[in-house]
This record gives sequence, C-alpha cells and structure tokens, in this order.
Amino acid sequence: MEDAEENSMFETSHVLGALLASSPLLARAWDRCAAAAAMGPASSGFAHGDGGGDGGAVYVAFSGLQAALSVARPAVASGADVFAPVVLGGDAAGARAFPQLAAAEPDAAAARERVAVQALTLRCFLKLCGSPEFQMLLNQIRGKAVVFTGHSLGGAIAALAALHYLCISSLSSSCSPSPVLCVTFGSPLLGNEALSRAILRERWGGNFCNVVSQHDVVPRLLFCPLDAVPVRVIIGMQLQQWPGHTHNTGVMTIRVVDADQEGLRQLIQAHVRTVAMEQKLVDPESRGGSPYRPFGAYVLCSPEGAVCVDNSTAAVQMLYATFAACYARGDTSSLEAAHSCYGDLVLKMPQNLLLKRRPHGMDVLASMSNSNYDAGISLAMEASGIGSEATEATTARYWLKASRRAGRSPSLNCAGLSTRLGRITPCRAQIEWYKASFDADIGYYDAFKQQRSPKKFGKANIYRLKLGQFWDGVLTMLDNSQLPHDFHRRAKWVNAARFYQLLVEPLDIADYHRNNLHKTRGGYITHGRDRRYELFDKWWKEKGDFSGTSTGDTSVTATARSKYAGLTQDPCFWARVEEAWDQTESAQAEYDVAMLAMKLGRLREFERYARELVESKEVSIDVLAPQSSYTRWLEEWKKLLLRDEARTASLF
Repeated sequence: MEDAEENSMFETSHVLGALLASSPLLARAWDRCAAAAAMGPASSGFAHGDGGGDGGAVYVAFSGLQAALSVARPAVASGADVFAPVVLGGDAAGARAFPQLAAAEPDAAAARERVAVQALTLRCFLKLCGSPEFQMLLNQIRGKAVVFTGHSLGGAIAALAALHYLCISSLSSSCSPSPVLCVTFGSPLLGNEALSRAILRERWGGNFCNVVSQHDVVPRLLFCPLDAVPVRVIIGMQLQQWPGHTHNTGVMTIRVVDADQEGLRQLIQAHVRTVAMEQKLVDPESRGGSPYRPFGAYVLCSPEGAVCVDNSTAAVQMLYATFAACYARGDTSSLEAAHSCYGDLVLKMPQNLLLKRRPHGMDVLASMSNSNYDAGISLAMEASGIGSEATEATTARYWLKASRRAGRSPSLNCAGLSTRLGRITPCRAQIEWYKASFDADIGYYDAFKQQRSPKKFGKANIYRLKLGQFWDGVLTMLDNSQLPHDFHRRAKWVNAARFYQLLVEPLDIADYHRNNLHKTRGGYITHGRDRRYELFDKWWKEKGDFSGTSTGDTSVTATARSKYAGLTQDPCFWARVEEAWDQTESAQAEYDVAMLAMKLGRLREFERYARELVESKEVSIDVLAPQSSYTRWLEEWKKLLLRDEARTASLF
C-alpha cells in the first residue's frame, strides 16, 4: 500500500528548491544583506528598500555586526552565556514584543516547555525594537508585502523581527494581515522546540525560509552543547563580513587555523549526528545538549542546486547528511569562505539548473523503476550535494520520503476524523431528541439527573459516553501530533466541539450530582470538570480573540436574540444552579448575621447573572421549564428574601 501511494506522488522538495533557486527572491534578499553588512557599527542595524519588481515588496535586511561587537572582546564569554535560552514569558520586554509566543502552552509544566530564544539575538533585537528608527520602519511597511532578511546573526535578528511583525499584525483588527516572508542565510538556530510548536500553532511556519550551504558550520553550530560552542568562531566569521573590521582597533579580529577548523567540523558533525540519530533534541538538563531546534522551511544549497524541506525533523536529518557528505568527499574550504559563499550560490544555482536536466545514473534508475517519486528523490539528492555513493545517501533518501509522509499524515488523519465525526453525529441527534422530549416539563438536565423514563435515560447515557470517547480520542491525537498544529483554530472543529460541549456537558454535570460526587470531591467546576471542556472553552475564546468578536460564555451577544437559544450558552450554567441550591440551603440554616449577609450577597450575584442570561435569551427554553432546578430555585430564593426582610423588620 505504501509503495502504491509513493508511486502516485511527485516528490516536491526538489521542485520547491528549484523554484526558489530560479526566482529573483534569493538574489534580491542577498543584495540587501550585503548592503546591511557594509553599513558599519554606527548604523541603525538594518537596511531597507524596494525589491525592484516584486510587486511593491519591501526588503528589510538586518546586520549581525552589533551583536558580534557586543561580545567580541579578548575576554569573550562562553557559549553557555552568550547563547543561553531565555524564556520569553519570563522576560517583560520579550513578553511585550511577542505576546502570542510568550504565553505558556496549556500543559506546560516546566520552563523548558515554554518558548525560549537565544539570549544574544533577543538582547540585540529588543534594543533595536526600542529605537525610533525601527518604530518608524514598522509604520512605513504596515500594509505592504515585506521580506525580512539577514545573514548569520543578522538572520536570527531578522527572524525575531518577522515574528514581532507577525505578532503585532495578528493583534491588529484595523486591516487584513499583509504578506510577510523571512529569508535567512547561514543563520544560527534561534529557539527551542516550544518555539517551533508555537509557530506551527499560529500558522506561521510558511513565513520562514532558511537558506543553508552544505559547508556552513554556523547553522549547525548550536546543535552542540552550549558550553562547547566556540563563541569566537561565530563572532569572528560575523566580523569578516564587515569591510571595515580590520580598522576597528577595539575589536579582536579572529581567524580560525586549520587545526581548529578540523576539530570544529568533527565536533559539529558528532553532535548533529547524535540529534539526527535520536530523532529528537538532547534533553539539556539530563544530557548537557543543546535546547535549540529548527523551524520553518530549510533550503539546503549546493553548487548542484537546492532542496527544500519544511519538516523540522527532516531538516535536522538533511543538515547532518549534507554536512557529512560534503566533508566525506574531502572538501577543505575554510570556515569563513563556507559562511560567506551565499552570494556566489544564489548567482550560480539558476545557471546550474539550466545546465543539469537529469541526475547521474538516471538511465539506470529508469530501468529499475517507473516511479516519478523515486526520480524526484534522486534529483533532490543530487541538488543537495549528496552523491548516490555517499554513506549518508540511504538515510537522506529515507528522510526525504519521511518528510513527505509526515507532512501528509496529519492532514490525512484530519480528513479521516471528519468521516468519523459524520458517523458519530447520529449520537448527537439522539441527545437533541432526548432534550426536546423534556423541554416543556422538567428540562433534560433534571430528567437525566432524576433518571426520568429509564429507557430514554439509558440510551441518552450511552450516546453521552460515545461522544465523550470520540472527543477524548481527538484530543489524544492532537497531543500526539497526529493532527495539524492549527487544528484547534479550524472553524469546523471549534464549532463542532462547542456544540458538543453545550449539548452534553449539562448531562455530565447531572451525572456528577446524581452520584453525589460534589459531596465527596467538591464542586463540579473546580474538581469535576473534564479536561476536554476546559480545552474547548479555550478554543472558543481564542476563536473570538482571533476574529475580534466576543465569544465569552457570560457576555450578551452584540445582536439581540429574538427567541431563546437552542442550547444554553454557558456550558456550566447547571453547575452554578447546583451551587446556588447549596448556598440557599446553607443560608436558610444560618443564624450568624455576618455570615448570612455574605451568603445572600453571593446568591444575589448569581441571581443577577442568571437574570441577564434569561433576558438576553442566552438560555435554552428548558431552563424555564416549570419543574426545572432553576425555576424551583427562583421560588426558594424569593422565600429566602421574604424571610430575610421579615427578620430585618423585626429588629426595628
């Protein structure tokens, strides 16, 4: 089945790489990077201008020179200090600059599970972000197509600038988001795995394109343990990009001798291989490894062409395979030359694409297989600089295929889940029918709690459990990354989850109270609510935040209803009614004046809240059924108020 599926697909990583290599995008971005690098340390740190034919796109290039100068001193700090991860949520300025990313993930239990970026880049960007020049730039480019770009440390700063711009654009409801792309050349890794997940969750993965040469050590350097990272190497290579670096007497100019180069290559190759073999980043606390992980698309370049992968796991594999294959052939170019080669690459790749039409050994391959997919894989291998005889060829071929499958699997799972949702819909319809049969008398909440009509109750309970199992399965798939990262923002699923919650959670509340669990465990809202409902609340709230409309449970909708809602819009309404009953019974037995006043105050708050829901018709008609818990509570509340008024009058 898998072979048949592969034979029916075209391999796209080589096609995407060829498309980028043949377009003027990379050349124009590199020209801006060169302009930014030539500006010197006294500049604003960025250069911008039109792309010259890209439909009005603005190119903004960042220099990493200031970042390099900040640590390029004889007593240079260690890598563990310079590139230490900083949690955005724990930094006030970082939280303001990246509000969506700084928020902790729903199940984050430790600092390493929160979004973190390297300290040097964050410090330089925040300093830049606070400058009048940068704020003026943001005003100038608002509403335009923007390409943020940078080389080396400038690329990492460009990525943060793009993330900042995406954050502020998504929070603005005044205009539709403008196209944003970030193109980096030889940029070091920027953030941890939580950042990668957050970018996918926000649907920003396609906004980042990282161009990496097969020889370049800088994009691979932060896979090493941070305390083993030679800061002087990356700083020295950054300074080499500035034409005036030799005239600055306050800066130590660094060149890496041949022995150091070979040792550094071996260090990087060993640690990238470790990450690639384990299929995960080394836990920094237990193994002393690096916390950093790639995000966005990676364009792996060689003189033969380019290959593009957008899966972070496959990106790690290809970063290792291309680097290892390069030095297995005996390539001995200097580290500085490998890091500054992007200008030549973006000029030569389009020419090579015109000259090279078929991979080496294509005739042999064609005789073995008629698969367009396999032919595409061979083209991708050659474009990335990995020869068919290379030791890493088999691994690279596997991961190019796995990248394709990994990209398709969540979408296929989501499509299959849609089919299952259609099959489970009759269960929901049966509960709707159950609800309608009690609307005029007692309401389905009280009918379920009291087990009225045992046959109907039994069926409704089975349907309730089946629906709960379905949605728990959905959340398990989401937790295991088997569904698209933006699944919880897709309107179809947010609305389906909300409808299920409003219909079925009242039955869960009834079951909780029918079994007297509120007496042994505590109140339903605090101690009895399933995780699925808390997540669905969060999805619904985020939907309102994203669209700029109010979706709060307790707020009155902007458009007044002409009739009562089909389902009560507060899913915990009946839990609040039960709490009101408990407080009413407690108040009836209370003789202490101060305690009674406090309890009556709480009951007045609930009565006001419930009255507003009813008046705005945000409740279903079953809430007002003659024998419903809410209707009966109102009667008890009125009696309690009359008794309190009589008690107060007797005191005078």
